[in-house]
Amino acid sequence: MALAAERLRTRLADSFPSAWRAIAARVPRHAFIPDTVWIEDGDGPVPIRRGDDPERWLDACYADRPLITQLDDGDDSGRGYITSSASKPSIVADMLQAAEVRPGMRVLEIGSGTGWNAALLAARTGPDRVTTIEVDPSLADHARRSLGAAGWRVAVVTGDGTRGHAPGAPFDRVLSTAAVQRVPSAWVEQTAAGGQILTPWGTTFHNGVLARLAVHGDGTASGRFTGNAAFMWIRGQRRPHAVVEEQVLPEHDYTEHRTDLHPYEPIGDFDARFAIGLRMPTGAGEVVVFDGDRPGDPNFTVYLMAPETGSWAEWRITPDSAGAYRVRQHGPRRLFDELCAAYQWWQRLGRPRRDRFGLTATTGGDQTVWIDDPAHPASETDRH
Repeated sequence: MALAAERLRTRLADSFPSAWRAIAARVPRHAFIPDTVWIEDGDGPVPIRRGDDPERWLDACYADRPLITQLDDGDDSGRGYITSSASKPSIVADMLQAAEVRPGMRVLEIGSGTGWNAALLAARTGPDRVTTIEVDPSLADHARRSLGAAGWRVAVVTGDGTRGHAPGAPFDRVLSTAAVQRVPSAWVEQTAAGGQILTPWGTTFHNGVLARLAVHGDGTASGRFTGNAAFMWIRGQRRPHAVVEEQVLPEHDYTEHRTDLHPYEPIGDFDARFAIGLRMPTGAGEVVVFDGDRPGDPNFTVYLMAPETGSWAEWRITPDSAGAYRVRQHGPRRLFDELCAAYQWWQRLGRPRRDRFGLTATTGGDQTVWIDDPAHPASETDRH
């Protein structure tokens, strides 16, 4: 198994950017992966246990895919909700490259997970330069043990990552491995002027971009969105779970109409979906998108749900004889109408790509999304 691990580790390291290749070769990923992980298939998470099949487990450790490391916040409820995962190595490499971490920098990592990312950072910065914070005590303990056993001098803190870690501030880099909808003010406060914050960012409609923010001396941080990868939500900001069968009930009344808009146009286009998420109202509840069965299935359906208000919309992909698509809506929020208005707004702007949008966050907790320039808030922009 040792030879197999060495071979897999070398292959993984070769896929990293040149600046991180030697470091990835020094830090074996399997030394940080729990003995039981899960992978997703069409029927839900499937366990892979080291004790049952060590070769399959080892292969999973080095495959370029995410590994589920915790279900249901570890409460053994059996619901099967994914609550922690190890990002696929190519995403880890992309984030490390984007962070521009250099030797000697002080780094705060939000979300310790397995501890592997913290070890990579420590190998780059040097000992005692990395602090990693994890809200889940069991995950923090695992990361602490793994890092200690591997000899990496990293401070592992159990706590709420949205509060940062003031005793270790200021940091040159703050890296989050969990997505946020709002950049915590503590991250801006605890990053040195000239430093950077790198975090996955999303809305209640779309999760999948990175915000790379430069921190200024005036209590603000700003930068553009980039990337294309979904991350687990940070726990204090994650969306409520919603199941179609629990939200869309037979006894619900609804309005029904037809539309010429194919679901793939606003939902299948990454940039459209990102922009729609910026525009759709969220104050009355969380918007969740659920796809039905396979897109090739004539019964494929898109569901929009706002669990906090009991609102939902059902959007069938199969056109009727006139070529239109059926839409049903229920509840105080007309979710499909909101989506159409947001999609039309994006079209009026000239269908901008996500990298034309950016974000400014402040130490006071304010957050503004803008297009092209911080002086042009997206909320005030309604024409190209």
